[in-house]
Amino acid sequence: MELIEQIKEKFNALAGIFKEELLGIRTNRPTPKLIENIEVDYLGQMTPIKHIGSIGVELPRDLVVSVWDQGAASNVSKAINEAKLGVNVSEQGKIIRVQLPELTEERKQELIKVIKVMAENVRIKMRNERDEAQKTIKEDKDEDVVFKGKERLQGLVDTFNKEIEDLTARKTKEILE
Repeated sequence: MELIEQIKEKFNALAGIFKEELLGIRTNRPTPKLIENIEVDYLGQMTPIKHIGSIGVELPRDLVVSVWDQGAASNVSKAINEAKLGVNVSEQGKIIRVQLPELTEERKQELIKVIKVMAENVRIKMRNERDEAQKTIKEDKDEDVVFKGKERLQGLVDTFNKEIEDLTARKTKEILE
């Protein structure tokens, strides 16, 4: 059924967006994904940090941004601070050091709530897509086609809900470590 394939593509896109959003949620482990898409005013254009310099990890909780143009360093520093990630930023020439302080229990619980809200928003979007698809499926006169279509659609919804649940659980575990 072509409709089911279209819905599957939409669900894949929603799951992909959710995964990307989760990468931006801070854990106690540093990851370049935390800051790489922060937009910086560079030469009059808003540009992601990953296009202005390289981002490395220095354990236990530091990220190091090496900008290719020293003139961009202060703007990168400013953009990271304005992103309100709860990090400490220091600038030394072309190098910007981003120190991630230990997450407090309170902050961990806040982040977990944010993740749960994000997951619920994805589920709502998926439900809306499912409802629209069900309306289309019901238009068919053949009861077997309607039944099989609804069954396949619900199977797809269940599969993607499980994926969202797994991603949420994995990220929650990372935060609590």
